[in-house]
Amino acid sequence: MSQPSVLIPLAEGFEELEAITIIDLLRRAEIRVVVAGLSEGAIRASRNTLHLADMGLDQALELAQQQPYQMVVLPGGLPGADNLNSDPRIHKLIHRVAADGGYTAAICAAPKVLADAGLLEGKRATSYPGVLDGSGVEIVEEAAVVVDGKVVTSRGPGTAMDFALELIELLLGAEARHRVEESLVRNP
Repeated sequence: MSQPSVLIPLAEGFEELEAITIIDLLRRAEIRVVVAGLSEGAIRASRNTLHLADMGLDQALELAQQQPYQMVVLPGGLPGADNLNSDPRIHKLIHRVAADGGYTAAICAAPKVLADAGLLEGKRATSYPGVLDGSGVEIVEEAAVVVDGKVVTSRGPGTAMDFALELIELLLGAEARHRVEESLVRNP
């Protein structure tokens, strides 16, 4: 079985703790992770740190023609989630991944991107408190991570590690998750 391929788009104002944790843990699991900036050059995150993506989103979308992504993960943060939501390429991307049977995942404020794209209709989901209010989504506040079919959502920066580990388990199985989690010296 070939390694799964995951796309993580970064927009100005993304939440560093979420994005970097997810990228790091997925790569520890030896998942192919493509980090794509909505624009070229350095991306300023929500805490004013600068980050470089592997490539621009247009190039990442071209690569999907040869090797489709099995998952797209949207980090939260503001205005990062709003910037993702206002980019029509992101809506097109998540619809394509969902239509191809892949996973769409979002954390913190980013589940509203999935909701606005219609991908949370009839689903259970979680997010940063208040983000999904009025969206018609069945909100699950007591869970750090909610998986409903091929849609995965999480609450915020404090749940980023749980979220990333769940994504690893979904893509590679419980053994891979355990291997990565054990190497973190993390209390279960």
